[in-house]
Amino acid sequence: MRKAIGLCLLSAVLGAIAAHHWQLAPLMGSPPPAGDAAWPQQSAAVPNAAPAPIPLTPDERINVFVYQQMNRSVVNINTRGLSGDKFLMFEIVAEGEGSGTVIDREGHVLTNYHVVEGAREIRVTLYDGKTYEARLIGGDPDTDVAVLKIDAPADSLFPVVFGSSTDLLVGQRVFAIGNPFGLERTLAIGIISSLNRSLPGRHGRRSLRSIIQIDAAINPGNSGGPLLDSRAKMIGMNTAIASKTGESAGVAFAIPVNTIARVVPQLIQHGRVRRPDSGIARVFQTDHGLLILTLVPGGPAERAGLQGPRIETRQRRQGPFITEQKTVNLAAADMIVAVDGRPTKTADEFLEAVEAKQPGEQVVITVIRNGRQLNVSLQLDVAK
Repeated sequence: MRKAIGLCLLSAVLGAIAAHHWQLAPLMGSPPPAGDAAWPQQSAAVPNAAPAPIPLTPDERINVFVYQQMNRSVVNINTRGLSGDKFLMFEIVAEGEGSGTVIDREGHVLTNYHVVEGAREIRVTLYDGKTYEARLIGGDPDTDVAVLKIDAPADSLFPVVFGSSTDLLVGQRVFAIGNPFGLERTLAIGIISSLNRSLPGRHGRRSLRSIIQIDAAINPGNSGGPLLDSRAKMIGMNTAIASKTGESAGVAFAIPVNTIARVVPQLIQHGRVRRPDSGIARVFQTDHGLLILTLVPGGPAERAGLQGPRIETRQRRQGPFITEQKTVNLAAADMIVAVDGRPTKTADEFLEAVEAKQPGEQVVITVIRNGRQLNVSLQLDVAK
């Protein structure tokens, strides 16, 4: 009897343990009994599963769109030239780098003139890491624009799309892609801080006008890279920064794309910009206008009858001798006050008005002569 009771108790304990284990099976990952439709289904665990992607904000989607559309259009430019210095009679080799933009499938690359100025060797690296020797097709120091040519397969070239710089607004978001410090195809984002800035020209040349000021992080190596709008269209070319350290200080400048679009076709066709020439070589800026100091002999201005200073000879008697003294009569020179009816107060404004024309076209220059206002029409030549 005791033996039977012991067996019953043992069976009860074993049954309780089995029932408890059966209830814990789902938590321990044990498979459900076959054919049991009531068993709760468990999702299969994926080892090392990647987290679900976080949705992008509207601003982030625009940033990604612009970069994905245009980053393959940006190239890295490396140059080698001579620094002009010598060490033990050996010329010192100078190296430089900058950025550029593919503008067609023929291999033309846009960059700043100062990036390739004086270079004896130019190498262009595309987005795929392939490097090509480049040759300078044409350059214009006055606008800091240059065009290179590489012999690369057309299917490796992704031209940028030109936009317009006519209707830009302060506060508009902009995107700069370039190679700061050699870090290829780096994206920087900012806004337009101001418009119509002027920058002093390099090596004493004329000022760069209509410049776009931005606050994007532009650093050494960014020069020549594109400035883009939110539609991934090129609106300018990054060219300079204002900084005491040579690194980004939040003030950078870009050449407007309208200037680039006017200059590039001439560089590709002629190797230089064919600017109109008025035949007025030098002027002196006064409070009342531009005083003509020098005319090109036989040039358009002289042919049209414009006048510079008059050289006058005066005789003086000193005892038995008579001496001649030459003086410059500035009062005889014409004072320029307008071009095509547009008031002109500075040399830059005069050049801008004249260069809005083409060689061979007529321009009307308004001058003050002997207190009277005159309109003089002249035909522009090609600048040499």
